[in-house]
Amino acid sequence: MRLDDQEESSNYEIQQGGSSGGFGGMGFGGGNGLFGLLLPMIGSRFGCVGIVIALAVMAFLGLNPMGGGGGNMSPAPQGTQVERGQLTEQQSFSLKVLGTTEKVWNDIFAEHGQRYAPTVLSFYSRSGRSGCGAAQSAMGPFYCPLDKKIYLDTDFFNELQQRFGAPGDFAQAYVIAHEVGHHIQDLEGTLAEVNRAQRQLGQSEGNALQVRVELQADCYAGVWGKRTGLMEAGDLEEGLRAAQAIGDDTLQREAGQRPMPDSFTHGSSEQRMTWLKKGLDSGDPRQCDTFAK
Repeated sequence: MRLDDQEESSNYEIQQGGSSGGFGGMGFGGGNGLFGLLLPMIGSRFGCVGIVIALAVMAFLGLNPMGGGGGNMSPAPQGTQVERGQLTEQQSFSLKVLGTTEKVWNDIFAEHGQRYAPTVLSFYSRSGRSGCGAAQSAMGPFYCPLDKKIYLDTDFFNELQQRFGAPGDFAQAYVIAHEVGHHIQDLEGTLAEVNRAQRQLGQSEGNALQVRVELQADCYAGVWGKRTGLMEAGDLEEGLRAAQAIGDDTLQREAGQRPMPDSFTHGSSEQRMTWLKKGLDSGDPRQCDTFAK
């Protein structure tokens, strides 16, 4: 992508130091209950959502996800901004991408007589805090609708290349644009609507609805890519390769499991590539209605 001349967004914070303690992997299963209720409340992360769901559940119950005790969850600390020259290369890149999303969605909202309220990108290293609970690098990037921020440990970009085999600047930009897509859904009321619907659904039906949320965010990322006018040769392939690598069926196969569509929460590789490309081809968010029957 041609980002060298793009301005960095000023809507960011950097969490200093990280949090003490830690959070181990958790499983959370079973029927209707809080699993179906809280999936859309935490928006998304980029990959397996199990840890994030567990964190949101703990926050909902008033537990402290960073430790073993109970009590009310403390609010996310206020991050700090640093001088531009002190930003890391990956942070600068991320803020340039965020700046382009702001331009694109400002224009789209203005076309409909609305004003776009941008999200904030919160950087942390290894561990931090979010309005939805703990932020851990193992969770990958995610959007928290409770404070309307995107949380990112930029080391995930290395994982995207090394673990998922999806290198390239556009693949990294797609990660951020996908999370911005969840912010758009939050502003539109989609996340809240899905939350209400999932309260009445079983786990498999709730998962299917969550897949539609994720695929729409993929399509919105494609709309951004089309409208930036900054794509270069090879960017399309980078994006599709990233979408393919993080499909639920691909991740389950790589984990030695047989793909189980009822358990999908983000969509198959084919679905993710299809909806990303639909946004890239059209540049029109109206073509991103993944909820249409």
